[in-house]
Amino acid sequence: MADAVLHEVTDGLATITLNRPDAMNALNTETKVALRDSLRRAADDPAVRAVLLIGSGRAFCVGQDLKEHIGLLAEDRERGSGSTMTTVREHYNPIVTAIADMPKPVVAGVNGVAAGAGAGFAFAADYRVVADTAAFNTSFAGVALTADSGVSWTLPRLIGHGRAADLLFFPRNVSAQEAQELGIANKVVPAADLAAEAEAVARRLAEGPTAAYAAIKASLAHGAAHDLESTLAKEDELQVRAGASEDHTIAVEAFVKKEKPRFLGR
Repeated sequence: MADAVLHEVTDGLATITLNRPDAMNALNTETKVALRDSLRRAADDPAVRAVLLIGSGRAFCVGQDLKEHIGLLAEDRERGSGSTMTTVREHYNPIVTAIADMPKPVVAGVNGVAAGAGAGFAFAADYRVVADTAAFNTSFAGVALTADSGVSWTLPRLIGHGRAADLLFFPRNVSAQEAQELGIANKVVPAADLAAEAEAVARRLAEGPTAAYAAIKASLAHGAAHDLESTLAKEDELQVRAGASEDHTIAVEAFVKKEKPRFLGR
């Protein structure tokens, strides 16, 4: 049986591929565990400076594997338990936390439909390169569920509360073009070019000032949940740290010499 998630590191870039193409990369238990562990591995690997998350086949990820899910719900009814829904805290929450808290940029290469938790993983990424044939769908209300995988936090911050409520109450396919207009997609490219374009963005980040990117992620996350005074203090703290990095010295010296800096990621 093929691995449900592939993990490859080349020249500072970890490419993590959801690899259940026949199931449109639906999230069964094996896939959720493998994705969670792969993201944690990338976060802890000093050789990794950026991450590319992508799906194999014609979908990015359609969310929960409902074929597995309905069987687990039946087992819950027989046992009188609700253990099936612990997947949110055991899998989805740690996956989103790994993406959002990772001190390295994460690029989602959305090659096809991203629905439910699949959309949530893309929303949690730092940058989204989207094929022009792809689509997003929150889908939760369509199966009588509420938002999970961080969507109630990430989506309003991307497109605003009112639009997020609309997409959650009335799930529908949001085209790549509309996703770009709303602010979900950072870049839309022809489907045939998606893999190369997403990798190019991720590699550019992998070659950049990794410590500064980590500080930018931390600053944005802090600012989203704090007032101006607290955010200014956080910026000061992070800037002091960034100013002491080797990459800052390299960048300043390269600027003076009119050369292109070659960052070390520290």
